[in-house]
Amino acid sequence: MAGLISPAALSSGDCFSFSPFCRQIPRDFSTVAGFLRVKNGADLHQRMKRAHFRVSGNAEDMSKSRISANSDGSMFKNGIRGARPSKSLGSSEYSYSSGGLEKLDFDIVIIGAGIIGLTIARQLLLNTDLSVAIVDAKGPCAGATGAGQGYIWMGYRTPESDKWELEARSKQLWEEFVQELEASGLEPLKLLGWKKTGSLLVGTTSEESSALQERVKLLSKAGIRAEFFSASSMHLIEPAVEVGKEGGALFIPDDSQIDAKLAVSFIQEKNRVFTSQGRYEEFFEEPAVHFLRSNQKGHIEGVQTSKRVLYGSKAVILAAGAWSCSLIEKMAEELSFPLHVPVEPRKGHLLVLERPQTLQLNHGLMEIGYCNHQIASVLPDVSSRSIVHSSLHSLSVSMTATIDSEGSLVLGSSRQFAGFDCEPEDVVVNSIFERAAKFLPALNKNSLRELLKGGHIRIGLRPYMPDGKPIIGPVPNLPKLMLATGHEGAGLCMAFGTAEMVVEMILGNATKIDCRPFSPKDRCCK
Repeated sequence: MAGLISPAALSSGDCFSFSPFCRQIPRDFSTVAGFLRVKNGADLHQRMKRAHFRVSGNAEDMSKSRISANSDGSMFKNGIRGARPSKSLGSSEYSYSSGGLEKLDFDIVIIGAGIIGLTIARQLLLNTDLSVAIVDAKGPCAGATGAGQGYIWMGYRTPESDKWELEARSKQLWEEFVQELEASGLEPLKLLGWKKTGSLLVGTTSEESSALQERVKLLSKAGIRAEFFSASSMHLIEPAVEVGKEGGALFIPDDSQIDAKLAVSFIQEKNRVFTSQGRYEEFFEEPAVHFLRSNQKGHIEGVQTSKRVLYGSKAVILAAGAWSCSLIEKMAEELSFPLHVPVEPRKGHLLVLERPQTLQLNHGLMEIGYCNHQIASVLPDVSSRSIVHSSLHSLSVSMTATIDSEGSLVLGSSRQFAGFDCEPEDVVVNSIFERAAKFLPALNKNSLRELLKGGHIRIGLRPYMPDGKPIIGPVPNLPKLMLATGHEGAGLCMAFGTAEMVVEMILGNATKIDCRPFSPKDRCCK
């Protein structure tokens, strides 16, 4: 090996290996980079610069160990001091002395690899020259993103509400993204599970029909193509749906649906293209343990994970969904900082079933009871598990139904506060199926048990905010810490608009839509 760091290892991005001659490396990075330029050529020097590798510890310590960053994330074996894990009191997570952990420099560190975190990374990679690290305790789609139904809808949104601009802008950006794929000769259905199915928001009573007609007026005024169908008219385009003689439907022809896991996989794949340029790295199965705060300037300068320290010179972005609150609360307690982010996990079930041959759906379906978190069917609390908000622990079920990109019937959906419990509950599963059967009579000819043989149950924890709006923006009095969380069940739909807004804030540009309704100020400071 001619140099101290293998050029092949650097170019692969998988491993940094130091020889026993590490004592010869000067401690300051600029000198190391100059040494590498002489030994291994300009190309390696550029790669080293973009890798943001920080040499830490003294030369004597380095000479005692072979230091490697392996693909499995194992770090600093064979005697480097400060690497021994110790349990944090009152926590199942491990904390580390950061002195012996690998330290890496990036411009941006994102905590959370759901659709919000990954689209923020995408926006940064495509529109800036900043480097990005993304951290997650598990991996992509481990939270609410992977458990959702995939609606990119406007039919149940409310014009002139605080979220309307963000929702409309996000849908527009999704559609532009799809158009770019099509213009490149790619297939959005195959890559994203994208289907422009249109949506039907349905009601079964005269009161609900009146409410749907009013919603048509509001949506039309806001520029959304919308139409009201009576029960008989609706049967012409969706004969499998039953709403009764007094019922009706709001039809939005331009609404679409997507497969969240396919979409996340595609976005992640495109993000990874920037890894070879030293601008993007993923650290999965690696929970964030601590935020690092500068003693001198008071700003958040990075994150300590269970395996290493990641510095973010421009920003650290918390996009951890339902887990955002616990991470922030821990930091606030450690720093004695008056900060509370009221994001709570809101559990949801979806049933992915083998579609009965007698049932065909042409559009995405949702009952109007889903709007504004109304309760279509309330069940008694039969759970003995811990409750986050006992006063709010009501189980609600509203009908949603669609055919996914693989031809399965997806039925939903439930809402309940049950802490971080992710176990399926029979009473919820049965209620979802029974509720769906009221609108889809063909289901009554089938056994839920039989339909589940070819399917499965999805459980997700939506990041619920009491005021119904996500938190997006910098945290007051904690420079460089940004939040992008609390989207509840609309993270997929609002992801692109959220990413655009966050990047505009980082760059100091005016946001395209009003960001004030989502500001952490006055919403999460004690």
